[in-house]
Amino acid sequence: MNSTVYLNGAYLPKSAAQVSPDDRGFLFGDGVYEVVRAYGGRFFRLAQHVDRMARGLAALRIHGFDAQALADIAGALIDRNGLGRGDATVYVQVTRGAAPRTHKFPDPPVPPTVYAAAGALATRFDPAVGVAAVTAPDTRWARCDIKTVGLLANCLAQQAAYDRGAVEAIFVRDGMALEGTHTSFFAVIAGMVVTAPATNYILPSITRGAVLEVCRAMGIDAEERPIELAEVFTAEELFLAGTTMEVMPIVTVDGVAVRSGTPGAVTTALRAHLRTLIEREVT
Repeated sequence: MNSTVYLNGAYLPKSAAQVSPDDRGFLFGDGVYEVVRAYGGRFFRLAQHVDRMARGLAALRIHGFDAQALADIAGALIDRNGLGRGDATVYVQVTRGAAPRTHKFPDPPVPPTVYAAAGALATRFDPAVGVAAVTAPDTRWARCDIKTVGLLANCLAQQAAYDRGAVEAIFVRDGMALEGTHTSFFAVIAGMVVTAPATNYILPSITRGAVLEVCRAMGIDAEERPIELAEVFTAEELFLAGTTMEVMPIVTVDGVAVRSGTPGAVTTALRAHLRTLIEREVT
């Protein structure tokens, strides 16, 4: 299907989109991105995605694109691709632009390259069954809080997970479980929902924040603190959270069952309440 994409101010067929081989996103991974989700043509917490992109652009000192434009671009792509009835995602990427290959920034600055595409979202995993995960050493750089396009370490860990029959890899740094390659990571320990603190070593996930909100609304104790690797294997429940997965139970880690090996009651309740929150905000 030759879908409509956005590139540098124009909407055009994907087959007609061309990016310079001198683009710094291609040469250096020099850029940021966002993935926003639409439910029946309406977005969940789009403003928070816009704010996060703005912070990422500022951190990388990429100028020339107003992150507020993300909202209009995303909405237009949903409409132009006829995705207003079901679940869909929009991917938006901004790189520093095309310039001769040098490590320093172009001087004078060049216009950034802005690319966006939309597609239908198909459910791949059943939350009533849960998924398998593995642990992986965290070899990423120290600014995981910036949603950059430089994701090679994430890709390697994700592939290692799939090679072992798992869906996600949980990054472990200095003996602490942090997050997945493209999801946030939660544990239920002694009845409390626990997730790693918001430092430069994890992405400030929009869904992560929503899950913590749901915990407060449900009266479930929640804490942001380091999770020791040993706790991963003794936790009552484990789950992932993210834009495309919402809340997804983990039933095995490194081939070891999480308690009964079935989705837990807390995770199941959180997933249902998160879906209620989403439906309330997007309708």
